[in-house]
Parts: sequence; structure tokens; C-alpha cells
Amino acid sequence: MSRVIGWLHERECTVFQWVNNKCQDSFHSKYFVTVTHLGGATGAITSCLFLILLATGSLRLAAIQSLLALAISHIPVQISKKLYPRKRPYQVLPNTVTISKLLKDHSFPSGHTTAIFSVITPLIIWAPMVTLLLVPLGISVAISRMYLGLHYPSDVLAGMLLGVGSGILMSSVSVL
Repeated sequence: MSRVIGWLHERECTVFQWVNNKCQDSFHSKYFVTVTHLGGATGAITSCLFLILLATGSLRLAAIQSLLALAISHIPVQISKKLYPRKRPYQVLPNTVTISKLLKDHSFPSGHTTAIFSVITPLIIWAPMVTLLLVPLGISVAISRMYLGLHYPSDVLAGMLLGVGSGILMSSVSVL
């Protein structure tokens, strides 16, 4: 079993280092430094509140569901960070490129990735046609977390699953 885990960790580190080291250039740096903030607390909460205040009808309901999904999704994030105190890649892997503020909490799972997927999932359920815009945006936030040296691929995958799960759960709740 430990050989399998070791093999998986090596593959994960290979993917991380490819995204973090091999793709570095000024265009990607500007893009990922900017897009990552959409998954941060300020970006995610502001987006939800903006839609809640300006939208009406079913879009407003989807925005409220997004805000609720954002709130509940961070309970398992915080619990997981306590139960699985995984160091961030820049703390462990030599030659990790970091171009943003370094974080002190644990790596698993990615809170930014959880946030963006918890916000976009109810909106995608509300209007499936926005999938073509919102899924690439969510994936960009997830990739940005690796690009910036802050998360492993499994951190962002777990964040996606938590975000989508909380978004689906809240989409089934009628809050109006």
C-alpha cells in the first residue's frame, strides 16, 4: 500500500511541478495572480452579494444558493485542514515558484477552489448554458493555486468536489 501511495505522490508532484515550473511566463503570471482572487473570500462573497442585490426571480435564488453553498462548504474545508495537516508545496518541494502571498495554514483541501466551485455550481444548475463560461473560470482558479505554488493537484481536486457537492446540496434547497 505504501508503494502505491508513494507512486501516486510522485505523479502528483510531477503534475504540480509541470504547472508550477514549466508554464511560468508573464502572461500566465498576470492571469493566474488575477483569477485566483475570484476564489478568495472577498471575490466569492462579493460576486454572490452583487448577484443577490441586482438579480430577480430564479437568478436571485441561485445567487442565494451560491452564497449558502459558499458558507457551508468551508466547514469541511476547515475540518480537513485540521485532520490532514499537509504542508504546502512551496514548504516541501525545492524550486517551487511562488509569486503571491505565502499562506501559513495547511494545504488540503484548496479553499479557493472550493469557494469558486460552490459559487458557480448553483448558477450552472440554474442556467446550464453558462457552463461554457463558468467551468473554465473555476478550472482557472484551481490551476492558479498550483501555478502560484500553494496547492497540490489533489488539494484542488478535493476542493472541486467539496464545492460542487455543496453547490448541488444548496441548489436543492428552496430559500425563498
